Amino acid sequence: MAPGAPARPGPRPAPPSLPEPVEDLGDDRHPAVDAAVRAMANAATLAPADQIAQYEAAYETLRETLATIDQA
Repeated sequence: MAPGAPARPGPRPAPPSLPEPVEDLGDDRHPAVDAAVRAMANAATLAPADQIAQYEAAYETLRETLATIDQA
């Protein structure tokens, strides 16, 4: 490669694998957490820019949910 020539990007990494299904936890599940986990799994199929928005929304949902649990 000539000096000053731009480097060629390497191959794009594969999307992360989807999480394994969780056994039935009965009443211990929380709908907001379940929805956030599903949104993160679905984000793997989106373009990188759209993935960021999904991950940020899921993070915010999880943060708010955990805060309400801590206050209970």
